Amino acid sequence: MKCSLRISNFLEISTLCCKGPPPARPEYDLVCIGLTGSGKTSLLSKLCSESPDSVVSTTGFSIKAVPFQNAILNVKELGGADNIRKYWSRYYQGSQGVIFVLDSASSEDDLETARNELHSALQHPQLCTLPFLILANHQDKPAARSVQEVYVMLLSPVMPSAH
Repeated sequence: MKCSLRISNFLEISTLCCKGPPPARPEYDLVCIGLTGSGKTSLLSKLCSESPDSVVSTTGFSIKAVPFQNAILNVKELGGADNIRKYWSRYYQGSQGVIFVLDSASSEDDLETARNELHSALQHPQLCTLPFLILANHQDKPAARSVQEVYVMLLSPVMPSAH
């Protein structure tokens, strides 16, 4: 059997299979925090093009790789329940940024709790020098506060906890 390979076919084959892997995108490790129901899981699911039907409130933590054209964000989402928030700081190490998700339509008490948690995170030694992205979620709800109202509320002094 005679094997013949034309030069043009060889060039086409080598072009297809010899490019090597695409250049690596930089990866960044972020932590995503906020109270239960603020929309952390829904936000990350949307960014990962996952079905909103599969969203379940996070207990503990989950990690999602969020791909963008020029980078990959490895987001560690921490559950927002009261019994889980006390453990948040154990997951801060290695973070390069923080996403804080706030339910802008929540009760005054929940907003005060969220403000206290945000201020605590802003003062934490492993986070205090990192960039923070604060998202005022649920802006589509009738009870939602404006971004300006949320901004003023977040800047007000933190009241000491009664417990």
